[in-house]
Amino acid sequence: MAVPEKYLKPDNKGRIHLGKMAEGVIRYRVVTENDGTIKLYPEVAVPLNEVWLYKNDEALKAVINGFEQAKSGEVTDRGSFSNYVE
Repeated sequence: MAVPEKYLKPDNKGRIHLGKMAEGVIRYRVVTENDGTIKLYPEVAVPLNEVWLYKNDEALKAVINGFEQAKSGEVTDRGSFSNYVE
């Protein structure tokens, strides 16, 4: 889905206000191309105890595959797990 084009004007200090486009973003990685094009790559925080998943390609692919299967309705009801709660 294409996002509508926007034009943003820098203020007198060269700042550009991104407004709602920056919701949830903690910082941007900035790349300036040789032709002057500026690319912003939004970044978010990942809890330290979840970083391992993003460093393990096989595990990350399995999680993404599971999300895709659930989204398309490929699920199996395994019943209640309440018997395993202590």
